[in-house]
Amino acid sequence: MDTNPDDTEPVVLPINGTLDLHTFRPRDIGTLIPDYLQECRDLGITEVRIIHGKGTGALRRSVHAILARLDFVQHYCLADATGGSWGATLVVLRKKG
Repeated sequence: MDTNPDDTEPVVLPINGTLDLHTFRPRDIGTLIPDYLQECRDLGITEVRIIHGKGTGALRRSVHAILARLDFVQHYCLADATGGSWGATLVVLRKKG
């Protein structure tokens, strides 16, 4: 059996308003986050939680930089203590239409 550790097969994600980045490579988030948020908008989900973890804060800063560039992001902020604190970001999307 031939295995490829850098498999480029598409990953099917549940579109439920929570995106956990722990299973993704940091280099993938530049396309993953906009695509996931657009799918949420298409399904009418306008409040999304992105779990990036606490760590050093590098991934959080990258997530926030991506969110700042998306015109359909209305607002984002760190979650409260019950939603992951500074290990997660809450995003409010503009409604379509």
